[in-house]
Amino acid sequence: MRAREKILWGMILLSFPAWAKPPGDLRDIRLPPGFRIERYAEDVPGARSMALSPRGILFVGTRDEGNVYALLDTDGDQKADRVNILARGLNRPNGVAFRGGDLYVAEVHRVIRYDGIEDRLADPPDPVVVNDDFPSDPAHGWKFIRFGPDGKLYVPVGAPCNVCEPDNPLHASLTRMNADGTGLEVYAKGIRNTVGFDWHPVSKDLWFTDNGRDRLGDDRPPDELNRAPEKGMHFGFPYCHGKDVADPRFGRSHACRDSTAPAAELGPHVAALGMRFYTGRMFPDEYRDRIFIAEHGSWNRSAPIGYRVTAVRVNPDQSASDYRVFAEGWLNADGKAWGRPVDVLVMPDGALLVSDDRAGAVYRIDYRK
Repeated sequence: MRAREKILWGMILLSFPAWAKPPGDLRDIRLPPGFRIERYAEDVPGARSMALSPRGILFVGTRDEGNVYALLDTDGDQKADRVNILARGLNRPNGVAFRGGDLYVAEVHRVIRYDGIEDRLADPPDPVVVNDDFPSDPAHGWKFIRFGPDGKLYVPVGAPCNVCEPDNPLHASLTRMNADGTGLEVYAKGIRNTVGFDWHPVSKDLWFTDNGRDRLGDDRPPDELNRAPEKGMHFGFPYCHGKDVADPRFGRSHACRDSTAPAAELGPHVAALGMRFYTGRMFPDEYRDRIFIAEHGSWNRSAPIGYRVTAVRVNPDQSASDYRVFAEGWLNADGKAWGRPVDVLVMPDGALLVSDDRAGAVYRIDYRK
């Protein structure tokens, strides 16, 4: 990475230090009629990706904090009353996934596993290395992981730059592997940085968010919502951004028509991260199978945008439409953010959890008629 880009990435990571937490009030969050938001957990510094175990333990990864948490609601009041720190000092353990009693954690350069973790929250075992063949580049190195319907663990590898043609074939891709770490392969390419994906509950098609490149102005390119129903698809990076924004440097050799266009263009620089199909029964029927997206918020746009949760409808023909704001208010009227949504997760009762790495909290959104 060039010295200039190293300095730039250092500035990005320092833009929102952990101690700089402006006060926030959940009464400022605007939701559709009938919805309510409350704090599910506090004192979870840097809360990022979430995974729920069958016993109801919520595992939460972080980025710069290096910790992995386990949150428990022991009295059933829909609020976590215990926060266990399972691991410290890891290399940006953003991603967490749970399978067969074991917790998988994605660091920048590897995936590790904590076996039988539900019974060892107070005394976690030493982690087992599942696969350490991933690049160690810090830029876009943090990962969101999930197990797919095929039983494989999906692991993205971001581009090590704002825009470039990486030499390593794993960069700018979404990979997958067996649960034991074998069989690592690239599933999709041309993906600058996805930090959220899910599978359609009916078609089982893979959908994912992707963050657009910087330094093309305030209003382009858009972030993307993509659909990858099969292996081997290419989604444009670094040649094409959004549906038709040719890269000024790399787009001369590859036309936008040569890659798969996004299913939906999202807001420019909103930093769309975690996403989930809504499969619960609590919300009104119109939300069934919609995609909820956590938009972390722009870091260098003249007028900040994002800092919200949006929703997208997926139509019977697998097209996407009706991109709209669902929850907003983490960005104050003066353009200062007191919260930054990162991930969303549907609870068994149908409530929607939202993690916030700026406020160090997890919120619970429910619906009452």
